[in-house]
Amino acid sequence: MAVVLPELDARVRWSIRVLDARDGSVLASHTPDVVCETASIGKVFLLIEVARRLEAGELDADRRIEIPDEHRVADSGLLYRMRDQRVTVADAALLVGAVSDNLATNALLWLCGLDTVRAVAPSLGFADTSLHDFIRNERTPDLPWTPSYGTGAELAELMRRLGAGEVVSAPVSARVLEWLAADTDTSMVADALLLDPLAHVEPEYQDMVLRHKTGSTSVIRADIGHLAGPAGSVAYAVAANWKDADRDLRAPVHDAMRAIGEQLRAHVTGMARG
Repeated sequence: MAVVLPELDARVRWSIRVLDARDGSVLASHTPDVVCETASIGKVFLLIEVARRLEAGELDADRRIEIPDEHRVADSGLLYRMRDQRVTVADAALLVGAVSDNLATNALLWLCGLDTVRAVAPSLGFADTSLHDFIRNERTPDLPWTPSYGTGAELAELMRRLGAGEVVSAPVSARVLEWLAADTDTSMVADALLLDPLAHVEPEYQDMVLRHKTGSTSVIRADIGHLAGPAGSVAYAVAANWKDADRDLRAPVHDAMRAIGEQLRAHVTGMARG
């Protein structure tokens, strides 16, 4: 059964793909090879590298992170508000998965090395998708153009492979999905799934299981995920940019993302809306 996309605002730069997670067939697509800025989505590649090192014994899960002064940032996350910021590597990764923690991201990125993490996406065969830079309080012209970028086609394939245990290895994929299971941002595609935002590690509403990552700025919304239910499973990526628009378009973007989520819920549960 194909997934029907809603009418999409033409003022927005979209990159969308929905795959059947079981066989990889395309269920829906709209300009899937268009490169979009993806805000925090690229943090998934950092989590892949951290998981790989933990599984290989190259990194101790209980090691306390260090935060260089030049990489201290606020905004998204909780660590910058915590009194004790020297959390373990494993807990820092959980913060990235749960609340897209910027400070934990920069600490782990500094630990692993920016060039090493930049190389993760190409090592997986992705040419137009990557984590590109540290998170910055201000992005000046002398810095890399965006913290992360990607296409719907490559990001949906990334989530399909994670769900299949094919990213590096089954244990590495499982670690990454475990961290993403805690994601509290269900405001985009996942809004239509009606899951408990704070507690959906186990099968929840209509027996759905969601593992996803979001990214947002004032001109970006992006949501990538793996969604399974009693009638099927999908891997999806929806990215929207409106940097060049003359107004804030988050309202029509969120409406479209939620409509896509309704289609995904019907597909994986076999139930009509309601």
